[in-house]
Amino acid sequence: MDPASFFAASRVVIVAGKGGVGKTVVSAALARAAAIVGLDTVLVEIDGRASSHRSFDAEPLEYHERDLWRAPGAGRVRGRSITADRALVEYLHDHGLARIADRLQKSGALEVVATATPGLKDLLVLGKIKQLEVARQRDLVVVDAPASGHALGFLRAPSVLLDLAGAGPIHHQAREAMAMLQDPMRCQVVLVTIPEETPVDEATETAYALEDEVGVALGPIVVNGVYEPLTGLERVPRTGDAAVRAALTAAAELRRHRQLHQNAERQRLAAALPLEQVALPFLFTPTIGATESAELADAILEGIGRLADRAVAKNG
Repeated sequence: MDPASFFAASRVVIVAGKGGVGKTVVSAALARAAAIVGLDTVLVEIDGRASSHRSFDAEPLEYHERDLWRAPGAGRVRGRSITADRALVEYLHDHGLARIADRLQKSGALEVVATATPGLKDLLVLGKIKQLEVARQRDLVVVDAPASGHALGFLRAPSVLLDLAGAGPIHHQAREAMAMLQDPMRCQVVLVTIPEETPVDEATETAYALEDEVGVALGPIVVNGVYEPLTGLERVPRTGDAAVRAALTAAAELRRHRQLHQNAERQRLAAALPLEQVALPFLFTPTIGATESAELADAILEGIGRLADRAVAKNG
């Protein structure tokens, strides 16, 4: 599958992963990559907890969409932050309950209403994402989901509320959200991990739970922070004094060890989880801005291209 076909395969891509694996950075890079291949993309962060705006050197996202980046001669990335309380207010306004919404907002009771039923806040957010998907105003919706622990609860919410509410607006909203999540042409989940033991274990567990309990389609797994292979690390340095040679030898040994460890974890991940892997390079920088995000987007497009080449070779 070429990159354009990959991004056109489903209208919503939900990016999930353990905290600290670079999920938000990958979400932004995926949105940027989609724009490069010509798609009009909206990047959605949930409850304003993410920092995806930094990948575009932009201001923090707000509830209403705004431009983040336009690819030269191609698509663009817009961004927004969806919160449960704003989604609830909008839902009430759309259903002729504007006065109730305004009173709830002024009284500060929105949080009480949104948390009254377990999973309702997640359903409100998913309902808004479903609304964006149905409207078709953008080619692709990229969602920076909560970290793995909450991501499962977030995506299970429609199923839970479908059982709790036998009828009425909550039941209807849950049924529509479930229909979106379980249709691979409408939605897929891209898991993000790093080649370390605990994140690999958690990504594997999350993948099977999502398939078994939610029924959502899984795309390729993104392995972030992969050291690019270097050769010649076993050679003994012959320049500099003894201290310099010792430092160079130690650095080379550390890099060689890290490469071997990461390779072993990626092989273990492949054995445990039959998903294609897209590797993103480890960036030796303390922050990720627009320049680094562009580099990661290029790596995503290259990785997807390699998957297509392998598929062609495999099929003869």
